[in-house]
Amino acid sequence: MKLIERKEYLDRLIALKEKQVIKIITGIRRCGKSTLFEMYQEYLLQQKVTKSQIIAINLEDFDFFELRDPRKLYDYINTRLVHDQISYVFLDEVQHVQDFPDVVNSLFIKKNIDLYLTGSNAYMLSSEIATLISGRYIEIAMLPLSFREYVSSTGNINELDQKYVEYLQHSSFPYALELKDEPLALHDYLSGIYSTVVLKDVVARNKISDVMMLESIIRFIFDNIGNLLSTKKIADTMTSNGRKIDVKTVEKYLASLQASYILYQAKRYNIKGKQFLKTLEKYYVVDIGLRTIMLGSRAFDVGHILENIVYLELIRRGNHVYVGKFDELEVDFVSVNPRGVTYFQVSATVRSHETLQRELAPLKKINDQYPKLILTLDNDPDADYEGILRTNALKWLIHNEF
Repeated sequence: MKLIERKEYLDRLIALKEKQVIKIITGIRRCGKSTLFEMYQEYLLQQKVTKSQIIAINLEDFDFFELRDPRKLYDYINTRLVHDQISYVFLDEVQHVQDFPDVVNSLFIKKNIDLYLTGSNAYMLSSEIATLISGRYIEIAMLPLSFREYVSSTGNINELDQKYVEYLQHSSFPYALELKDEPLALHDYLSGIYSTVVLKDVVARNKISDVMMLESIIRFIFDNIGNLLSTKKIADTMTSNGRKIDVKTVEKYLASLQASYILYQAKRYNIKGKQFLKTLEKYYVVDIGLRTIMLGSRAFDVGHILENIVYLELIRRGNHVYVGKFDELEVDFVSVNPRGVTYFQVSATVRSHETLQRELAPLKKINDQYPKLILTLDNDPDADYEGILRTNALKWLIHNEF
């Protein structure tokens, strides 16, 4: 398998090397967390760290199954620590260990241990567990391949339009690149990821008995990425289709899907009133390939898919992302980071005068000095409309700006 260097994530790990915090990599299954560990361990070896100083345990590997017992895991690691040298301890999918925070805390307080963890669901950092290791960890939230990473794997940045189509068709999961010329195998691979995430991280974890209802909600959400939704609307839609469900159950299902990193929620923000809104959110899927598995190619909504890709990229770049509201108008994304705010409109095309004016309207109403962008798939020269920049979304995706 060709390894794609996940440089941004790798650089973050390198910057945290031997810092007195637990490094926790989170993200959906198969997004590359274990491979990132392998790359980082290779870096350590290049830095003259010896193999005996690296203790790596994948708790989904049956060879380490018995180490899901916390006492056995602790003893296994403790007997392999190298005295008077730093030991680098990697625990992959640590959520499988019963009472793992106790093990983690015990290892953390030892001298000369640099501790790294991964987990495939957010429950490992739920409020209860986070309290147990409070102030002692840094989370690195990992996503599947960005468009920039996908393009870099091809060796050049030519023909971006075609590569974008391939990126959507082939999925952003790293191993999917190996299967891009084998559509049936790729379908089976993505179906396997979906089934594993839904059955292991959602159904089993939350003891969900009505799996068919859960899948109906997943299909509905996947079919409505980029649309404003409420839990009541989802419940009403299911009920009108002959499958009665209450709002609290919908909320539970959505929380579980977000905790497994298959779904992301963008809350609404009132730009004029500078306050968060309690009703209506947008949802985005972690990978368009998973969406295609559920809905088929018939649901290839170019505009909303582009919006989904832009949302994930903003998250990758360390932003908090909200759906903006200004009076009755909507701003697709309000992106916030320590440097400030950026407003985004995302549209497949704005070549028609009416569409361009519709996208410009809410941005023109915002009278602060933060950047305002319109991202499209149009292959046109950049344009500036009284300080509002229109640019090609694919060029934006492969350059680390805003």
